[in-house]
Amino acid sequence: MRTDFTVWAPDADTMTLLADGRRLPMSLGEGGWWHVQHAQLTEDIDYGYLINGAETPVPDPRSRRQPEGVHGLSRTFDPAAYPWHDAGWRSPGLDGQAIYELHVGTFTPEGTLDAAAGKLPYLRDLGVQYIELLPVNAFNGTHNWGYDGVLWYAVQETYGGPEAYQRFVDAAHQAGLGVIQDVVYNHLGPSGNYLPLFGPYLSQGKSNTWGDSINLDGPLSDEVRRYILDNVAMWFRDYHVDGLRLDAVHALHDERAVHILEEMAAETDRLAAELDKPLFLIAESDLNNPRLITGRDRGGYGLAGQWSDDFHHAAHSNLTGETIGYYADFGSLGALAKVLEKGFYHDGTFSSFRERSHGRPLDPDANTARQLVTFIQDHDQVGNRAAGDRLSPALGYDRLALGAVLYLTGPFTPMLFMGEEFGASTPWQFFTSHPEPELGRATAEGRLKEFEKMGWDPETVPNPQDPETFRRSKLDWNEPGQGDHARLLDLYRRLLQLRRSLPELTDPDLRHTGVEYDEDQGWLVVRRGDVGIVLNFADTERLVPVPAGAPGGGEVLLETVPAEVSAEGIRLPPHGAAVLRLAGEG
Repeated sequence: MRTDFTVWAPDADTMTLLADGRRLPMSLGEGGWWHVQHAQLTEDIDYGYLINGAETPVPDPRSRRQPEGVHGLSRTFDPAAYPWHDAGWRSPGLDGQAIYELHVGTFTPEGTLDAAAGKLPYLRDLGVQYIELLPVNAFNGTHNWGYDGVLWYAVQETYGGPEAYQRFVDAAHQAGLGVIQDVVYNHLGPSGNYLPLFGPYLSQGKSNTWGDSINLDGPLSDEVRRYILDNVAMWFRDYHVDGLRLDAVHALHDERAVHILEEMAAETDRLAAELDKPLFLIAESDLNNPRLITGRDRGGYGLAGQWSDDFHHAAHSNLTGETIGYYADFGSLGALAKVLEKGFYHDGTFSSFRERSHGRPLDPDANTARQLVTFIQDHDQVGNRAAGDRLSPALGYDRLALGAVLYLTGPFTPMLFMGEEFGASTPWQFFTSHPEPELGRATAEGRLKEFEKMGWDPETVPNPQDPETFRRSKLDWNEPGQGDHARLLDLYRRLLQLRRSLPELTDPDLRHTGVEYDEDQGWLVVRRGDVGIVLNFADTERLVPVPAGAPGGGEVLLETVPAEVSAEGIRLPPHGAAVLRLAGEG
């Protein structure tokens, strides 16, 4: 096979390709790109680069496979060799239907992409539209959350590698499910990051929570940005994913006139036109800045969506009663009502956790509700608790069901965290497998410090390096068929089906949402068109007045526990919820 090897290494004085057992000197071309032209090589070869005469090779920054880990040689991979069978799939785009977030390593006992593909019929029957995979790019060790990746173009071998990824997406599409890939462009992991040997991928003096920031606006940053944009294109072209979730975009330090997020959105739109299919980007952001999801024609970045932490905090506080740390501002039905009507709670208001004003309002003429991804649990909000505890151990069926009705009947784009739908009793804890003892100790110690401001007991924090922490976090697939687990799963299925059948629930115009609540009585009513969602957060039974304009009430479309509808309203048991087709005037 005749192959061209090219690598960007402007900081190198000499470069040698080690490939197929041979050393091949490379030539320096324009812009810091080194190349070997028409090397005679065998198929599926292992290779690496020797920089400045070094004897130990390092992986290709654009490596597609790392069979021996991130410190080993790269291996060639031809993404075009896979025979796709998903020509019949057509993504609906970000249309307000549900996303299912999962971690490949803990979703199944095997922890592989092929094993996850075996659960696709279950996810299809559940009623979600998209599967969002936590990061799968290559990291050091055998298991972690995925946010310590160092080779953005390679799929982790313990998950099955790149061809297994193609098989998974292909099977998902054939099952009528889209795929969203979580990607990390704001930092690199602490072990196996050889990029600084090649060039200025990182910015000295600019740091974020995880270390040096990516060089997005300094000297030679054009090629660093191209490294990111080409990676975006790789997921869409070579792996057929439908969307990307962009990790912690507030940690992207970019002072250029065209922000990298805007450039990524433009690249995604260009690829969508080229590939003739909907493609989209979703940002993880706690900035409450509508500019991210406002169109480029209005001066925004043009992303399709962003996560809404405010919704989570308001829902969590009202379901659990927790009001410490960043939950402090959200422990009232008034806060929840504002999020339901306005999308953000902090839209220029004072944030007690940040000790400053935060956010700005959404513009209903430029932004829609479905652009906000909402959830009552996710990998961060569960895994970043001291014990990695889900809602299910603390809340019974009634309150878990109340939370499900609250967000699955909303006009936003809801996201389930794996196992939530059956009230999984297993925790999802922070786990790592750093081979370096000193790095493992530093990770464990840093974990303890993170919880000081939240007031959580450090004694409950598991050691992330303990293999048992990883094993505890795997789902127990015996649970969905048992007792209240099965009961909750049935409710989730009915809610997701109702969401598909009632267009009023997914009306994206926030101006069409009306909310009434009684803080003292503990009830809240959401009205969209002639559909009402009635929620009782109180510990006692409540008679909730039917929303104005619907005297006498109407048909009960769904209830979590038996409810009684009368001319006075609807009588709900403690923590009960119901969805009504409201009667008209007269």
